[in-house]
Amino acid sequence: MSQELYTNLAIFVLSLLVGFEVMSKIPSTLQTPMMSGANAIHGVVVVGAFAIAAEADNWLLYILVFLAAFFAAVNVTGGYTVTDRMLAMFDRKPAGKEGANK
Repeated sequence: MSQELYTNLAIFVLSLLVGFEVMSKIPSTLQTPMMSGANAIHGVVVVGAFAIAAEADNWLLYILVFLAAFFAAVNVTGGYTVTDRMLAMFDRKPAGKEGANK
């Protein structure tokens, strides 16, 4: 194994540890807003997939790029959907509808 692989693996493991530590410090009431925002930020992965697509030169790389872009786009869409549903919980109901049900 090369030195670059060891370096990348060390960075990956350290990012996992830091991510776990940060997530464990966030109160449970803030998990949903924080995660929906993080999912939306994953749009960077879509840009990364496009950058890799520019370098792709065989069918295996094309398939991997397609899968990366697809799953990243689903993640971004899900982040915005969760955020929209979460914000809809705080919308006030019109006063006229409550009186019509009585």
